[in-house]
This record gives sequence, C-alpha cells and structure tokens, in this order.
Amino acid sequence: MLLWLPEDDWPDWLTVPEQVEVEVWRGGQPVPHSVSDVEFYVPEYLGSAAVIEVAQRMSSLRVLQSLSAGYEHLVGKTPEAAVVCNARGVHEASTAELAVGLTIAALRGFPEFVRAQDQSHWVHQRHQALADKRVMILGYGSVGHAVADRLRGFEVEVVPVARNARDGVHAVTELSQLLAEVDVVVVTVPLTASTKQLVDGQFLAAMRDGGLLVNVARGQVVDTNALVAELRSGRLHAALDVTDPEPLPADHPLWQAPNVLISPHVGGDTTAFAPRARRLVQAQLDRFVAGEPLLNVIPRAALTTAPAP
Repeated sequence: MLLWLPEDDWPDWLTVPEQVEVEVWRGGQPVPHSVSDVEFYVPEYLGSAAVIEVAQRMSSLRVLQSLSAGYEHLVGKTPEAAVVCNARGVHEASTAELAVGLTIAALRGFPEFVRAQDQSHWVHQRHQALADKRVMILGYGSVGHAVADRLRGFEVEVVPVARNARDGVHAVTELSQLLAEVDVVVVTVPLTASTKQLVDGQFLAAMRDGGLLVNVARGQVVDTNALVAELRSGRLHAALDVTDPEPLPADHPLWQAPNVLISPHVGGDTTAFAPRARRLVQAQLDRFVAGEPLLNVIPRAALTTAPAP
C-alpha cells in the first residue's frame, strides 16, 4: 500500500506498518509517476489548489485524510470510491484560543494600544471588559464547544446556537430574537449552502448597538459589504480571522473600516497543529490497516454539493 504524506519529517514521527510504502509530496513539486498507486493520501495543510486537484489522478485512492476541519475545498474534487475524512480534533484548541484572544483584544482596545506604542504615546482609555458579557457561539460543534470551555472562566454567559435545538442549545431559527440579547457573537459554523452569508445585513442589523462580531469560521459566512457598512456607521465592532475575499486585497475597504481587528486566517496554524495532526493520521492509518472504521468521515453527499448555490 502506498501512503503519501505532506512533510519530510512525518515518516520519522509515525509508526508505519511494514506493508505500507511511504512517499512525501508537496504542492509545487513534480507529481511522481506513482500517483496512480496512492491508496492513502494526506494533502499538505494550507497547500495550493494543486494538492487537492492531484487526488483526481489517484485511481487507486481509498482514503483522503484532510488536515483541515472545513471541507468545502474538497467538494467535487475527490474520487467517488475514496473515503474522505476531515481533521476534527486537530484545530479546536488553537482556533478556540484565537477566538477568545480576538474577543478580548477587540473589547479591551489592543489595536489602539499597539498604534499608540508605535508612536511612543501613553494613552489611558477605559474599554469594555469580557466579564459580565453574554456571548453567543454560533455553531456549537467541536470548535464551538472548545470556545465555550475557554470562555466560562471569564465570568460570561455563553449562549450556544446550533442548526437544531437540544438541551441547553438554541436553534438557528431563534437568531432574530437572540441577537439583540447578546454582546458578542462568535461564529464557528462550517461553510455550507445554508451558512453562506448567514451573517447578512438583516443578521447584523439585529445585533445590539456596540455588539462585537468574531469570525473564526469562513469568510463567506459573512456578507462583507453589509459588515463594512455597519462598521463605517460605528454601530458594530468586528474581529475577523477569515474574510471574503481571502487573502484580503490591499485596497479592500475592510482594511480601512473602523472598529475592526483582522488576523490572516491563522486560527489553526500554531505549534499545536503538527502533533495533533500526526496523532490523527497515525490513528487513521492504524484503523485502515486493521480494517476498522475511520474517524471523521465526511458523507459523500456533502462532497458533491457545493457550499453555495
């Protein structure tokens, strides 16, 4: 069996069964002739489109183990015979850390502090505290749970919202009533046909004055033009790890909008990534060789339906 890995040092970290042959391939390199023999493929994390497109040449592919939590970039690009898995369990800690960090930074005025420091100015200002806030987590999956776990130590009230209601969790159909009752909205939903521009002009208008939108999901979940309009009005604040478009062009109005903090899609890309990713790949490889069910399998129907109509 041929296994393709994305990093040169990964074979040294993994315990590979004797019957498994290992090759390392990254985007930008020539595609080896062995591409048609690959049965288990781990594409490079944050690689170019080529690292996914090459899967269509893998006529023997049985497993594609993505290192991303989202899978919209895989739609329509994997052989139907292959089982495709995402990286649930890899990015939660880092993404949740950033969600909380962006929330605190935006509320406490960190961008203003940095700008003042650049000019050697001591500017004392009173800012918002996270304590006593009501924080909505929109998308209560694994990342949403991780954000909630970290927020509870900050003396906040967490308001979880998911597609369907369950004990202690509100349904997305309740958003129109809930938005006016929370101070912060942290977006952690996956990008699907139903979540594209879920945060639209109507959604933003329903948020209370002075509310903070934190997006660590996908940029297309938010209507960028509607958000820019709200920011320019001074009514809302935002902290964004993802944008639409992405990367954000230098002349895009979002850069110059007031009350916005932008990080360049770094939610999952930390030192915590590699060890968690390797543990997942090891577990999946062991399961595959033993003939056991794989983890994090994406339904084939979800891989044939585009995230947006």
